[in-house]
Amino acid sequence: MTTDLYLIRHGESVANVEPIVAGSHADVGLTERGHRQAALLGQRLTEHPIPADALYVSTLPRARQTAAYVSRALGLEPVVEDALRELDPGEADGLTLDEWARRWPRPRDDSLSGNPFMDFAPGGESWASFLARSGAALQAVVDRHPDQTVAVVTHGGVIESSVALGFGLGATFHRVGFALLNTGVTHWRYRPDDDRQPWVLVSLNDAHHLADEVADGASHQAVPTPVEE
Repeated sequence: MTTDLYLIRHGESVANVEPIVAGSHADVGLTERGHRQAALLGQRLTEHPIPADALYVSTLPRARQTAAYVSRALGLEPVVEDALRELDPGEADGLTLDEWARRWPRPRDDSLSGNPFMDFAPGGESWASFLARSGAALQAVVDRHPDQTVAVVTHGGVIESSVALGFGLGATFHRVGFALLNTGVTHWRYRPDDDRQPWVLVSLNDAHHLADEVADGASHQAVPTPVEE
């Protein structure tokens, strides 16, 4: 049995541009440029559709607005899954990064990966708990769809967690950063009957539909904060 899993990052969000920490309260969705990116993604998927049997989306507005374009292109109604959202920032929701750093200072050599069990802010998630939650969500999706193809509109952190889990890197993974473009597509193939290599990374961060778009400011920062997601 094989499941093809396509992870799609949302378009450029207002939180990306501000920038602010945008959880469920501060996320106001896509910028005008983000809508253009999502429209280009939709055009790509109309002309060269993913043969998807199901479409899932995070609860956050920036993902749901992006998923609207994907839904029209693929002719699928998105299933909304809260577990596919970005890292929960807790009380930092709506703050700038500078405000977050002043309220909850960390040692200079610390990061979410350097201390993966430290919550981002009170009431929020740590990198380790986020990794466990998002990884379980992706596993649940592929388990529901054996021998099918699934598209998921989600966030940079969730895509990074798929890489961390797929390559067995665990909670200390974030020593490596990724320049994940808005609306970039990452393709995994899950083969549960293969004990040696159940997960195969087919493509990472495919955003050729943005060839005419300027990529400045669209990449994902090395530290998995909800600002860029």
